[in-house]
Amino acid sequence: VLSTSEADARPHVEAAFREFGLPDRIRSDNGTPFASSQTPGGLTHLSIWWIKLGIRLERIDLGHPQQNGSHERLHRTLEEAIAPGQRDPIEQQRAFDAFRRVYNLERPHEALDQRPPAEVYRSSWRAYPAELADVTYPDTMLCRRVLDNGSFNLGSERIFLTKLLAHENVGLLERASDRWD
Repeated sequence: VLSTSEADARPHVEAAFREFGLPDRIRSDNGTPFASSQTPGGLTHLSIWWIKLGIRLERIDLGHPQQNGSHERLHRTLEEAIAPGQRDPIEQQRAFDAFRRVYNLERPHEALDQRPPAEVYRSSWRAYPAELADVTYPDTMLCRRVLDNGSFNLGSERIFLTKLLAHENVGLLERASDRWD
């Protein structure tokens, strides 16, 4: 992937979902394209798509990479195995492919009783759907559709949420008079 943009990342994520199925959850840091500090709930187009696929989002706390320790350890192992500054993307991809083969098929992992991941991996039982359904909410919630401009109507008020949710259903749960989650 040439950048951290959703446009560059999504086709690769979608290809993985088609091949391996959907995960129950995805744990990520709070950076792009997974999250945004500028939107309610840190939503991005990518994370909204994941929610619509029924994937639960898990985000580590800001500034706490140790909460994603196994992923950080993978990065360290990758950096040790691949010479920094590969000259061109094709050469770099060859190095990544060789690393992936060794890491998944040959290298024993302590957390897997010294077995390589390929010995214990199973594809997800959740297939990638042909079509995305609208998100539904329990009857205890009030449902509103977000307009083109990122707002929705609640009684006589127009509430701005985010343009990221244009044309999506959102669920509102009344906590107190005129106080909603």
